Amino acid sequence: MPLGISWLTQKRNQSIEEGHRHSVQSMMRGGRGRVSRGMLPLLAVHVASEYWRLDWKPPVTAGLLAANALIYLRPGFLHPILPTIGQVWFNPHLILKHRDFKRYFLSAFYHTGEPHLFYNMISLLWKGIQLETSLGSVKFASMVAALLGMSQGITLLLAKSLLLFGYERAYYHEYAVGFSGVLFAMKVVLNSLSLNDTHVLGMRVPAPYAAWAELILVQVMVPGVSFLGHLGGVLAGLLYIHFKGSYSGLGPLATLIRGISSVLCWPLRYARYLFRSQQRGNYGRGRVGVHEENTSGVWRCRACTFDNSGLINLCEICGTSRGDDGLSTLGLSGHDLSLEELRRRRVERFGR
Repeated sequence: MPLGISWLTQKRNQSIEEGHRHSVQSMMRGGRGRVSRGMLPLLAVHVASEYWRLDWKPPVTAGLLAANALIYLRPGFLHPILPTIGQVWFNPHLILKHRDFKRYFLSAFYHTGEPHLFYNMISLLWKGIQLETSLGSVKFASMVAALLGMSQGITLLLAKSLLLFGYERAYYHEYAVGFSGVLFAMKVVLNSLSLNDTHVLGMRVPAPYAAWAELILVQVMVPGVSFLGHLGGVLAGLLYIHFKGSYSGLGPLATLIRGISSVLCWPLRYARYLFRSQQRGNYGRGRVGVHEENTSGVWRCRACTFDNSGLINLCEICGTSRGDDGLSTLGLSGHDLSLEELRRRRVERFGR
C-alpha cells in the first residue's frame, strides 16, 4: 500500500512527524551515512524471505528496491554524487520556471523518513514481483519507466492547470517526494488484469476501482500526502492501459531496454560460452567427438569428424572443403588420405 497508511496506527501525530522532521532536516544538510532505526533491517529480512521462496528472482524489482534504499541511506561512496532532498523535491513551480528537470526524475526515488520508505518498498515488492513475473523483466522495466514519466508529467499538468482556479499556493508550490505515484499507477495496471474483488483497508472493492478507493482513503486518513501525485499515478496507469491496448507490439522503450540489456550482458554470455567450451573438452579451435547440434559457429568435417572454426573453409586435419560431402577424402576424388594418414595428422595436431 503506497505511502504507508499504517502510519495512523502508531502515534501518527507525534512520533511519525518527529521522525519525518528529523529525517528531512538531516537530508537537507546532506545526511551522510544514515543509520536505520529498525524498520530497514525488517524490510531487508522480508525482501530476502520473499525472494528465497521464488523459483525465478525478478531482477528489476530487486534493483528498484536497492536503488531506493541506497538513496535513502546515502552510504559514503554515494554521498558525493547524490543530491540532497532539498535539491530534488518535486515542485511544479521550480521545474517549469527554472527548468530544474532533475526534480522531475529524481524526486520519485527519495523518501522523507524510514516509515515512508518502508511502506512504499513493501508495496513495490508485492506489485513488482507479480508484474515482472507476468510481463518479463524487459517489459516490466519499460513499463516502470513509462509510468514514472507519465505520472510525474500528469502531476505537473494538473498543478499548472489548477492555477486557473486559484490553487497556486496549494498545489503549484507543493513539495513532494516518494515512489507512491508510480505505485498507484502499477496498482491500476495490476488490477486491470483481474476481474475479482480486492480488499482496501478491509473493504471489498472491485479490482478495477481499488486504486480510486485507496486514493480517497489515503487522502482522508493521511491529509499531508500529495493528492496530485497520487492522482497523477492513477491517471498514468489508466493512460498506459489505454495505449497498451491499442498497440500490441513490444514498444520503442521496451525495444531500447532490450537492446541495452543485450549489449551489457554480451561479455557475460561470451565468458559463459568459453567456460562451457572448456568443460566439453575444446582444444585449439575445434574438437573431435560425436555429432551434436551446433550453434556456436563451428562446422564439422564430414570426412574426419573434426570440428573447425567457422572462420576457415578447409578442415585443419584432412584439408576437406567445408562444403564437401567427405567422399573426396575417402579416396573418391582428389584428396586421397588413408586412415593411417588421418591418424598421424590428428596426433600431430593435438600433440603440440
